[in-house]
Amino acid sequence: MKKRFSFYIGSYLLRHLQSMLFSLGRLWRQPFSTFLTIGVIGIALALPAGLFVLLQNINNLSNQWDDASQISLFLKQDLHENQIKQLNIYISSWPQVTETNYQTAEQSLDEFRELSGLGHLLDTLPDNPLPPVITLYPQNENLSADDIRALLEKLAALPEVVQAQLDMEWLQRLRSINKVLARGVSLLALLLSLSVVLVIGNTIRLAILNCQSEIKIMKLVGATNRFIRRPFLYTGFWYGLLGGFFAWCTLLFAMSMLASPINALTIQYASDYQLRWFAGALLLYLPLTGLFIGVLGAWIAVGRHLNSIEPN
Repeated sequence: MKKRFSFYIGSYLLRHLQSMLFSLGRLWRQPFSTFLTIGVIGIALALPAGLFVLLQNINNLSNQWDDASQISLFLKQDLHENQIKQLNIYISSWPQVTETNYQTAEQSLDEFRELSGLGHLLDTLPDNPLPPVITLYPQNENLSADDIRALLEKLAALPEVVQAQLDMEWLQRLRSINKVLARGVSLLALLLSLSVVLVIGNTIRLAILNCQSEIKIMKLVGATNRFIRRPFLYTGFWYGLLGGFFAWCTLLFAMSMLASPINALTIQYASDYQLRWFAGALLLYLPLTGLFIGVLGAWIAVGRHLNSIEPN
């Protein structure tokens, strides 16, 4: 019984191996049309994968920056030192605030002089034009974006405050844009995957029509639909797998072209960030995704057209 089962398994695997090599040989004998189909599949898979890599790099870059929302309070210039200190103590006691830093008008002027390089011009001013500033950090773990905005409005309503500014608002907007783009990339990937299914399905349909006479003869001698279907499914398997590898090579080439200017741009912004390619993960995901889509497209095409071919 055990030997019989082993023989059955070995025979089953051998038939699948024969079908796999037969379908690969058929593609090899038609190199031009095969390359065109693989190229279309590869480009369709590479486009959403490339957008995904760029979005991941943007997210990783933004995560390197200060994640805390920083609020700057520009105070009235006629306030006394004691009034400012009392205001600082009052704000730091709020449960929404984790930390406050007070900077006098003189410290603000010295900082501006150092950063701007206009010290000789600033010395000619009759008065210090810069106000005292209190910088505070909200509790981001417990506060939503609406809570932080409400805190900003509450701070701006204080009588000692001229202006309240959320310094990291641009970063929150960037992350909101990234979420929208991520949804768009997912939708694009779905549509392009559907297009790959249609391309492979149409290719398999043409292959079935070209082999229509052979299929009729095979059915006359007793071949089952499962036996006839197998080489066409492996054709879709090879199209999807090779298309995934083509997409990986295309993406790697595109990233290598973009790496140098992107790294030069990050250096100009005093960042040591290097473009991440995710080459290892995509080498696994792209061929597997192409393989799945290829088999799915072939299965749909074979199931639709094979049953309609019957010997007369």
